[in-house]
Amino acid sequence: MSEGLLERVEVGPRNADASVIWLHGLGADGHDFEPIVPQLGLGPTPRVHFVFPHAPHRPVTVNGGYVMRAWFDVIAIRIGAPQDEVGIREAARHIEALIEAEIANGIPSQRIVLAGFSQGGAIALHAALRYIQPLAGVLALSTFLPLADTLEDERHPANQQIPIFLAHGTYDPVVPLDLAELSRQRLIEHDYAVQWMTYPMEHNVHPLEIVDISAWLKGVLSAE
Repeated sequence: MSEGLLERVEVGPRNADASVIWLHGLGADGHDFEPIVPQLGLGPTPRVHFVFPHAPHRPVTVNGGYVMRAWFDVIAIRIGAPQDEVGIREAARHIEALIEAEIANGIPSQRIVLAGFSQGGAIALHAALRYIQPLAGVLALSTFLPLADTLEDERHPANQQIPIFLAHGTYDPVVPLDLAELSRQRLIEHDYAVQWMTYPMEHNVHPLEIVDISAWLKGVLSAE
């Protein structure tokens, strides 16, 4: 493992021609989405290397200060709730380092997807839209756009055209649907191309969602 990088689970060939960096949700770890790889049915080409990092441990306010794996502290999850800007930016730096590691291993930035669930999806969105080299896409599941008010000044033109897949459960009791819909609207207002999908589920992943994720990944990682 490279010095300074987050601990992580890696799946798929190291001599790949594309990478997916996938961030777990609050309280989980990098193993959480490891089983989804064979379910995606991506086939022998493109050769995709998956990176599932473990978030650091930290106290989480919304859970009474209990220490767990978290990309940032959560005070509340609703429209207008205060956000842990310091933690969000720190997490984004960790993800940028993982992107740089994939590039150093021979994967062009244009062949790297950032993905995440819940607060992992929030970090994927935050990091991707500000990254200084073009990425293949960002996959954000059951999540929201963090620090939305800073996007206008901080977004990078390298990723203005990045494909964005947003998916949410219509019965999500954790990240309210209205917060996700507002995030989608903010992205559209900034001229991002957003594919928006909803599923009859709570705060989890739906079988039909996996089918749609597979199709989307095949599209953004198709041979150029």
